[in-house]
Amino acid sequence: MSEPVKIQPDLDFIKELQEVGGDTLKKCYQCATCSVVCPLSPIDKPYPRKEMVWAQWGLRDKLLNDIDIWLCHNCGQCSDLCPRGAKPGDLLAGLRNMAYRKLVEPTILGKWMSSAKYLPQLIGIPAIIYLIIWIIRAGMLGTAFPLNEQGNVEYGVLFPGDYTIDTVFGLVALFVIYTFYKGIRKLIASFQDQPKTFVIGYEPKGIWASLWDTVKDEIVTHRKWKDCGEDSEADEQKFKGHLLTFYAFVALFIVTSVVAVTHWGGKIIPFLAPIGHTPMPLWHPVKILANVGAIALLVGLTYLTKRRLNQDPNKHASTFYDWYLLGVIWAVAVTGVLCELLRLAGVAGLAYPMYYLHLISVFMLIAYLPWSKLGHMVYRTAALAYARHIGRLPMASESQKKKIFVI
Repeated sequence: MSEPVKIQPDLDFIKELQEVGGDTLKKCYQCATCSVVCPLSPIDKPYPRKEMVWAQWGLRDKLLNDIDIWLCHNCGQCSDLCPRGAKPGDLLAGLRNMAYRKLVEPTILGKWMSSAKYLPQLIGIPAIIYLIIWIIRAGMLGTAFPLNEQGNVEYGVLFPGDYTIDTVFGLVALFVIYTFYKGIRKLIASFQDQPKTFVIGYEPKGIWASLWDTVKDEIVTHRKWKDCGEDSEADEQKFKGHLLTFYAFVALFIVTSVVAVTHWGGKIIPFLAPIGHTPMPLWHPVKILANVGAIALLVGLTYLTKRRLNQDPNKHASTFYDWYLLGVIWAVAVTGVLCELLRLAGVAGLAYPMYYLHLISVFMLIAYLPWSKLGHMVYRTAALAYARHIGRLPMASESQKKKIFVI
């Protein structure tokens, strides 16, 4: 007969979890409706039923090392159909938010990302950096609103790419890449004790092959968004919003990369320089891609914001994490569009302050990425790839449910 296990609840963890989206978890009475209705939950040790009881018991390590919190796509079906209003979908979202916060150093950034009261610090860092650059450059040029040789607004005159934009964002990019590298290693290490569930005939793949399959089958197509939910208007808004926003970021990343590569590559290979020289004419292919990406971003954000505003608060909670991310992306999109319009209109007194706000919002989106909700783009991809690697996959069909074994 096995020895009894003494459970020591972490009461501070329960309180913290209630603050980030798990405030209704104590309503759960383990009916298992949530696990039954979830179309993505594996048949062996399905979620989110076990996560609900672990949360009630305050089992911090068990929950934060649980790969299943990353497999959930938060369609909300479990929360919609919960007879007690326990909101299991919000619980899993809250757990992911806690994981972002504590996964990597400096954890102070994770703390700042958890509450609106820390917004002054989050805004203040880039605001001070770019204000100092603005003041120095204005002193050098003799004006705070300089024009180029043709008498037009050109942001590169006030914020030269070589030693302001490229330097700051280059260092930020290196910081974010290294932070994600540490975070992914720590995340994967936490999954080592996960059960490995396989469909009979399933051939486990290497981690890199699993990563490729994840990107190809799920990230690029967002197929899982279509597999879960009830095909309601809200589900359609979520699918379209996420897909448009994702591809908008892809387009804008390509634009930024072309500008950066041709800028620095042009110093070595001169004919590359004109390709990405800014400001670009509206007919330039790269500029067209940038404007298409901006429009897709605005449309995607509109879908996502409309969906969140129309959610029933009795079934789905919206946390600061949700609104912070939407707010920052809205700020990036709106200030970016206004920067272009004000530059074309030649209104220097408004164009440069708007560009200053744009730089702040872009910094906030990128520099704090490993601790923001958008960090799931990286962490969830890593978790889904590892889940494929160990065979922790959704088992939706009845034929599959009969062909399972666990090791």
